[in-house]
Amino acid sequence: MQRCFWCGGDPLYTAYHDDEWGIPLHDERALFELLLLEGFQAGLSWITILRKRENFRAAFHRFDPERMARFTAKDLSKLEQDAGIVRNKLKIQASVTNAKGFLEIGDFNAFLWQFTDGQTLRDPRGMTSERLRATSPESDRMSKELLRRGFKFVGSTICYAFMQASGMVDDHIEGCWKYQPR
Repeated sequence: MQRCFWCGGDPLYTAYHDDEWGIPLHDERALFELLLLEGFQAGLSWITILRKRENFRAAFHRFDPERMARFTAKDLSKLEQDAGIVRNKLKIQASVTNAKGFLEIGDFNAFLWQFTDGQTLRDPRGMTSERLRATSPESDRMSKELLRRGFKFVGSTICYAFMQASGMVDDHIEGCWKYQPR
């Protein structure tokens, strides 16, 4: 079975590609988790995050924004010592900031999907590895609005990767079994 080139042969990556990446996601907590994990991924490979995802889920109480928004300095210090997650102090602190932002937004699903008008975006020419990009006008707008609301680690590149992963953008390439003609 042919897949997008980036998932290689790692079984964890293959399962992620086949069962998650690019499938429209509307569960608010799952969207929140994915956005935070994309932020933690900055500067690292996605496979690193996938390998640590269950540890992240345990450390962040299954990405419960209400609990995360109440993290204390002691909680943050404990997270900074947790070898099971990415121990970047700024990213850990940003997760608390982003949890508070999530709670202020209300309908997080509607908020995020507004940037694609509630639709999955596809390149009308089809998708090839040469056409893949790191940002889009939609990810630029999403990033600017999240930053305006105080979110951290939500630059346009992170937002675009999030949009791909959550099915807001379908970038499966031609030849991949999940590719859908435009």
